[in-house]
Amino acid sequence: MSRWYSHLNGIEFLIVHKKNILVEIENIIACVDASEAFNKISKEKNKRGRRLYSPKDMNELFAQEFYARDWQELRTNYYVNEDLQTTRDTVHIGDKKEQKRAIEARGFAAYKTYNQVDFVKDRVAVEVQLGKYFAVQYDLHVKHTFFYERGDIDVGVEIIPMHSLMSEMSSGVAWYENELTNIVREGRSNPSVPIVLIGIEP
Repeated sequence: MSRWYSHLNGIEFLIVHKKNILVEIENIIACVDASEAFNKISKEKNKRGRRLYSPKDMNELFAQEFYARDWQELRTNYYVNEDLQTTRDTVHIGDKKEQKRAIEARGFAAYKTYNQVDFVKDRVAVEVQLGKYFAVQYDLHVKHTFFYERGDIDVGVEIIPMHSLMSEMSSGVAWYENELTNIVREGRSNPSVPIVLIGIEP
């Protein structure tokens, strides 16, 4: 079972332009059997000895389903530096070698880094986030926004646990009801990318 929230008409875009992708995502969620990941014995003080859902194993189950349907990881390397003006002047250079040369020409060290999303197909990016709560905000405001502004994707999809699932996982995991509130609180234009937030439960 899952819940959906559409930010900046993300779900509407999929319904009109990428219906097959939307159906595929729904099928993937339906195919993941969470009981296969109900195998972690907690060592946390307030949950010691309890059997919990394993984020690692659930991620692997999702990855199997996505990759079986030809979804691919999208990763882009680029360079950063310490100087504000140089960053402003080079941040939009798409060729990483040219970007590095431009930074070094101003006398600054160019540090290689990257951005990536787990699953991309037909210009739709999906992140399955079963980790700590801060990772969802990074996905929304950095990962999805980065690839949207570059013109690589049209919509970002974020799959996270509902409260009912989160309560059966380790402490600190992001959950749908809370992240929904965060998005609404930030206002209609933030983040600036169309997003579909999906909450899942066993």
